[in-house]
Amino acid sequence: MQKAQKPIVVEGLNETFHGSALVIVTRQSGLTVAQSTDLRNKMRAAQASFKVAKNTLARIAVKGTPCEALAEHFTGPTAIAASNDPVAVAKVAVDFAKGNDKFVIIGGSFNGKALTAKQIEALSKLPSLDQLRGQLIGLIQAPATKIAGVVQAPAAQLARVFAAYARKDA
Repeated sequence: MQKAQKPIVVEGLNETFHGSALVIVTRQSGLTVAQSTDLRNKMRAAQASFKVAKNTLARIAVKGTPCEALAEHFTGPTAIAASNDPVAVAKVAVDFAKGNDKFVIIGGSFNGKALTAKQIEALSKLPSLDQLRGQLIGLIQAPATKIAGVVQAPAAQLARVFAAYARKDA
C-alpha cells in the first residue's frame, strides 16, 4: 500500500467505527477466494460491510471511537464486519463461522460496549429488525381484526334471525 493511500484507509475505517451499531472483528486464515467471496456476498445481502484491513491502520483508526476497546484484537489476519443492523451482521458471521473452521469471531463492539464471541453468538439468536417489525405490525393489526369481527357479529346474527323468520313464515 502506498503511503498516500494510508490516511484514506484510516479515515474510511474511522467512519466505520463511528457509524456502525455493531462492529465484529474476525480472524480468517486460509479462506479460499470462493469462501471469501461467499462471505462478502452474504454480508452485502445483510446490508453489512466486510473489510480486511492492516492491523496497524485499524489500531490507528479505532482510537477515539466508541469501538476503542477493539484495538487489542488487531493482531494476525483480521477483518472487520460492520452494520447498523446488529442482529443481521451477527447472524451472518456466526452462521459462516459454524460452517467454516478457518473463520473465527474474536470480539466486537455494540454501541461502544465491548462484546465477546459468545455475546455476539447470543446476539445472533435474537429476531432481526425485519422480524421484529413484522411482529409489531401483527400485534397492532390483531386488535383491529378482533374489533371488526365483534362489530360484524351482531349484524350477522340479526341476518340469521331474519332468515329463520322468513323460512318459518314461508
